Amino acid sequence: MKVDKIRNLTEEELLHQERDLADQLFKLKFQLNMGQTESLKKIRGLRKDIARVKTILGERTRAAATEKR
Repeated sequence: MKVDKIRNLTEEELLHQERDLADQLFKLKFQLNMGQTESLKKIRGLRKDIARVKTILGERTRAAATEKR
């Protein structure tokens, strides 16, 4: 997922996206441990997408905190 696309989402959508990506990651890790899949690229991509979403959420919370001052 591209950063520009993530930045256009609302906070609720970002939180939903984070939960969805974490769920996908859990399922892929479970499949990997069961020997059903070998998709390490997908796992890496999901981890990076989760990090992007968390980064954008963090930026927004810090920006909101500085605006209140």
